Amino acid sequence: MKNINIILCAAAFLVLILGRVDALCVGTQKANLRSGPGTNYEVAWEIYKYMPFSKVGVSLSGDWYAVKDVDGDVNWIHKDLLTGKYKCAVVKTEEVNTRTGPGTKYSKSGAAKKYFSFKVIGTKGIWVKLIDEWNNTFWIHRDYLWIK
Repeated sequence: MKNINIILCAAAFLVLILGRVDALCVGTQKANLRSGPGTNYEVAWEIYKYMPFSKVGVSLSGDWYAVKDVDGDVNWIHKDLLTGKYKCAVVKTEEVNTRTGPGTKYSKSGAAKKYFSFKVIGTKGIWVKLIDEWNNTFWIHRDYLWIK
């Protein structure tokens, strides 16, 4: 517990120094979030392509980023597993309908469960056009997503 508090304090301190928070997405098929900045730290959870994060700190080596997720939890990930080239989104509710177009007048195309992540490819008002890692496209209302 003491180590976690030290890591969180260090991450908060680095945010103050950096003065900004960067939005990043997982750019690889799969990645591990870790409890600290290195492969010798425990894997907190396994994540998949397009998972969005807010960068809140950097390790002393500069190779590991402290990132905050949709739930506000802070963990560490190697910088080479992330990209800032596009926006990503993750479902923040238990389940949400996906649609063929930007509105409830369009047909339901399926459903997405909490923590499913996507690349943002467009918006129309309060609707977000998304693509998943299998190149399926659909629309979800912005209120059900955490977008970075």
